[in-house]
Amino acid sequence: MLYRNRELDRAFDFIAQSDFDIFCLQEVPEAFLARLRTLPFNLTGAVDVDRLFAKTNRNHLVILSRHPITASGALPWPDYWPHLPLRTKLFVHFMRPLHWSKIRNRNGLYADIAAPGGSLRVFNLHTALTNPHLRVREFERAMAERDPSRPTIVCGDFNSIESPRTALLNWFLGGSVADALFYHRERTRIEKHFVEHALLNPLRGEMTHAFAGSQLDHILVSHSFSIKKAEVLPDRVGSDHHPVRVEIS
Repeated sequence: MLYRNRELDRAFDFIAQSDFDIFCLQEVPEAFLARLRTLPFNLTGAVDVDRLFAKTNRNHLVILSRHPITASGALPWPDYWPHLPLRTKLFVHFMRPLHWSKIRNRNGLYADIAAPGGSLRVFNLHTALTNPHLRVREFERAMAERDPSRPTIVCGDFNSIESPRTALLNWFLGGSVADALFYHRERTRIEKHFVEHALLNPLRGEMTHAFAGSQLDHILVSHSFSIKKAEVLPDRVGSDHHPVRVEIS
């Protein structure tokens, strides 16, 4: 969504008019969450993150479904801030004019959905914009809540860094020099984790964020699904990320 989205009316119309079975959103502002509850879909959510500006700015994760949601829950992420190096805290402080801040109360979200073909579990994740090790740790924390025998969909912004224009963030945000220099390692590593969990990444190699120039946003699916179409939509609808869509059967 982008928590500072200035096109909320257009974003609401985009969601309301989209043809979907399951829709996952990250960085949903609190006021917009109230509007989403007026739509004729099943909805579950969890706190995405609290951004600690002069006033706390709370964002939410949301899963919308045309089918019944039988269970859902938040997946609390560890508070990594106290363990980050001084350079990271100084970097966040100096980036405050660009809307960076200290954060807390971060979570992932899962929902069990009674789809026509049977029950499936959907994850909605927004992993840390910190360093590759913490991002992989959070992904694995979510996958610990997965039943491999059950169809699974994993959606979200993984913040994977695999571009020279963003590689230095790995060091500034607590990673090693090697994390910044050998930035392609994160994609190789996370794709191995996808394989280990028998998940397909139909959008691999696509650019979902213009500045990052790479795939930050994912829709992973179990091998039990047949992928019919995967695409990155050109209209960002007020966000800094492009919406992504996968059609499966």
